[in-house]
Amino acid sequence: MDTLDGVVTWAEIDLEAIRKNVTSFIRHVGPTVQVMAVVKANAYGHGAVPVARAALEAGATRLAVHRLTEGIELRQAGIEAPVLVMGYTPPAGADAFVQWNLTPSTITAEFVQALSDRASAQGSTVNVHVKVDTGMSRYGLFPAEVLPYLQAARTLPGIQLEGLFTHFATADASDQTWVRQQITTFDQIIATIKNAGIEIPIIHAANSATIMKLPEAHYNAVRPGIAMYGMNPSSEWEPVFELHPALTLKSTVSRVRDLPVGAGVSYGRTFVTNRPTTAALIPVGYGDGYHRILSNKGVVLVRGQRAPIIGRVCMDQFVIDVTGIPGVQQNDEVVLIGRQGDACISAEEVGRLAGSINYEVTTGLLPRVVRKYMG
Repeated sequence: MDTLDGVVTWAEIDLEAIRKNVTSFIRHVGPTVQVMAVVKANAYGHGAVPVARAALEAGATRLAVHRLTEGIELRQAGIEAPVLVMGYTPPAGADAFVQWNLTPSTITAEFVQALSDRASAQGSTVNVHVKVDTGMSRYGLFPAEVLPYLQAARTLPGIQLEGLFTHFATADASDQTWVRQQITTFDQIIATIKNAGIEIPIIHAANSATIMKLPEAHYNAVRPGIAMYGMNPSSEWEPVFELHPALTLKSTVSRVRDLPVGAGVSYGRTFVTNRPTTAALIPVGYGDGYHRILSNKGVVLVRGQRAPIIGRVCMDQFVIDVTGIPGVQQNDEVVLIGRQGDACISAEEVGRLAGSINYEVTTGLLPRVVRKYMG
């Protein structure tokens, strides 16, 4: 098989799957709502620049990241669409926002003043979005702080109040009580702002789960994240439209050995064979972002069949039991996430086995895992 010129572990990213998912969101929210594709954390491990381009090709009009450096990466790649930096940036980052034409999220007087100073000095204007904390108790202004902050910010030269946004704490839950309370709070803030004569063009709140379940939270822009990559935004309900997983994590068999009864496998001898065992070595480990907690509980696909991990996952490799899978040999393809033949291991399954979620499974894939793009 093709090992990508010596690469033994890689992730295949299906950009057409990304486009299909973005198109589904666009169809779901309708023509009056902008789709702001969330590509933070290296596009949830899929690769920020290729995914951003694919999302924009499919009709997304804006992008969102969390950190200033992520926005700069997109600009350096020649991407010109509006990019919202959703997280905190200290005042020292104001220059970069003006230089790279990025949209900051701002909640402090010091930062918006720094933005005003830099923009005014260069004769330009910076669009800003203001984050509201409606019940997450993380980043954002408390509801009572919003109007005074906006009134002060709108007087500053070089500042254009373009957006207002919030984020939901329990959007993925079956019980939507708290989310609806957050929506009510956000709606009250919007009404207060309008009554004060402040018009903000872009209002956004909905992540993947909220987009699917609560159309009243669409406003005029939405922020699809996890589901844009074809992963389920909730463990409690199924997606309301078909999602196409974009990432397949692959490796190769690097060695096959027959082990006798009583052979200890990997560090700590946490697995000892109780029968003659055919074991295959897979060159993937926590140095690639494949979690050590999957020791003795994870599974992979070989020749279209599921093979259990035996022993501890090491930094660079782990061992699987292929006793019941005939003909396994060196350089056979191994699938850790994705489909092989009729068998499938989803990111959701890996997350459950690791005691985590699908978000962490793909976002945790480290740069050593080569990304191969198709579609």
